[in-house]
Amino acid sequence: MSFKLKTVVAACALSVASVGAMADTWRYAFEESLTDVQGEYAKEFKAYIEENSDHSLQLFPYGTLGESADIMEQAQAGILQFVDQSPGFTGALIPEAQVFFIPYLLPENHDELVSFFRNSKAINEDFVDVYAEKGLELLSMFPEGEVVITTKEPFETPDDLNGVKVRVMTNPLLVESYKAFGATPTPLPWGEVYGGLQTNIIQGQENPMFWVESAKMFEVTDVITFTGHNNFTTAVMANKPFFDGLSDDDQALIRDGMKAAFDHIVEYQRGLGERSLEKIKEQKPEIQVNRLTQAQRQPFRDAAQEVEAKFIEMTGERGQVILDQFKADLKAVQQ
Repeated sequence: MSFKLKTVVAACALSVASVGAMADTWRYAFEESLTDVQGEYAKEFKAYIEENSDHSLQLFPYGTLGESADIMEQAQAGILQFVDQSPGFTGALIPEAQVFFIPYLLPENHDELVSFFRNSKAINEDFVDVYAEKGLELLSMFPEGEVVITTKEPFETPDDLNGVKVRVMTNPLLVESYKAFGATPTPLPWGEVYGGLQTNIIQGQENPMFWVESAKMFEVTDVITFTGHNNFTTAVMANKPFFDGLSDDDQALIRDGMKAAFDHIVEYQRGLGERSLEKIKEQKPEIQVNRLTQAQRQPFRDAAQEVEAKFIEMTGERGQVILDQFKADLKAVQQ
C-alpha cells in the first residue's frame, strides 16, 4: 500500500465506516475539474442519484485525492465507491483496454461515435468481464472529444516529429503510437506537464480540445494540430464488492443514473471542441491551428497498423477477440 493511500485510509476511516454501515453516502473521484467533461458527467450522475433516492454522492475532482494511480488504488481498496479513469491510465492493469489507443480506429463522426459507445458489445459486455477480474464493476464508457496534438513547432509528417518529446500517459500502447508517429514519447504525471512544456523538457502533448483550453496548454505550446487519430475515452467504474453488495433497487438506480449521465454528456460535447478552440484564439490570437488533410494523415494511418500489431503482441488471444468484436461493433454503426 502506498504512503498516499495509507494517508487517505487514515483520513477517511470514520467516513468509510459510516458508508459501510449505512450505505447512504457514496464517494466518486475523477481525473478532471468539476467544469470539465468528467465533472459534468459526475454532476449529472450525482443529481440523478440524489433526486431519485435518499443516498448522497460526494464528488472528488482531480488532485483532491491524488493522481490517477492513487484514485484507482483507492477504488480497488473500497475507499472510493466510484472512479472515473481513462483506459489510458488502466493500460497496465487492464491491457485489453488499450484497444482505445489504436490510432484511427474510432469514428470521427459524433453520431456514429455515440452509437458505438451506446451499443457496442465489446464495451457493454466483453469489457465488463475483463474489469470484473480486477475488482471493478464497469458501469459506463464515454467519449470526451477528438484528441489534438499541441507542440512548439508545426508538423505535417512523422519525419517532422523526429526528436520531438511528446508527453503521453503511462500507457504502453500510447508510447508505441508516438514511436510509430516518429516522436519521442515521454510518460509524465499530469501535474508535471505544464512545467515540462514551460521548461522545454517536453515539446508537445495530446488531449481533447476542451482540456487544452481548460488546463491552459496553449500557453506553453504554439501549434494545435488536428490529426484525426483518436477520440479520448474514459470509463466509470464501481468497487465491485461494494456494487455486488447493494440491493437490486440500488444497482438499478446506479445503472439508470449512468444512462442519464451518458445521455447528458454526449449532448454536452456536441460542438464543445470548437467552442474551446474559439476561447483559445481569443486568449492567444497568434496560436497556429493546423488541420491535416486526408493525404497528410495517410502516413500516420499507415503507422497505425504497426500499433495494432503491438496491441495483439501485448494482449494475446484475448486482445485479438476484443479487437475483432470492437471492429464488428464499429462496422455496425458505420453502415
